[in-house]
Amino acid sequence: MPADGARRTEMGGGNGAEPSYGFLPKGAAAGIVVAIVLLDQWTKSLVEEHVRLYESVPVIEGFLDLTHVRNTGVAFGFLNSLDIPFKAGLTTAIALAALVAIGFFATQLSPREKLARLGLTFVVGGAIGNLIDRATAGYVVDFVDFYWGGWHFWAFNVADAAITVGASCLIFELLFLKRHVSEAA
Repeated sequence: MPADGARRTEMGGGNGAEPSYGFLPKGAAAGIVVAIVLLDQWTKSLVEEHVRLYESVPVIEGFLDLTHVRNTGVAFGFLNSLDIPFKAGLTTAIALAALVAIGFFATQLSPREKLARLGLTFVVGGAIGNLIDRATAGYVVDFVDFYWGGWHFWAFNVADAAITVGASCLIFELLFLKRHVSEAA
């Protein structure tokens, strides 16, 4: 039984406790995903209820507005201007394929890649939040509008912010912590 005990220890459950997802218990990772999805859907519904489409509400004058827009494309508005039949189905399929790819990538991570696992937790939460919009409405509600003078960043939402934080964690792990590199025994 030493091999089984070693496997449980590697996965974070060597003491009989709940298995872990990096340094988070699996339940905590699922809780983070659910929290991101709920916060994302709640904020989008508030915007749809209280801010008319294309209306801007200043939050920090000259820097941040809440602007209600609909993204019928994919990330950064790519494919937004494309007018084809079944566009909503296409963008939903792209989002679903990305979520499946993220899931596959997660299975390839070592238990030592804790920051990457946390990052994937955020990415999955954000991806699910936006996938819900695409599947139910055919577009994603974006509303956070940062700008400076005549320059505007793409409008985004809580799901997009979670994806960005998660991707940043992944990049930091890959570039600076280098736990993904095989080590000689």
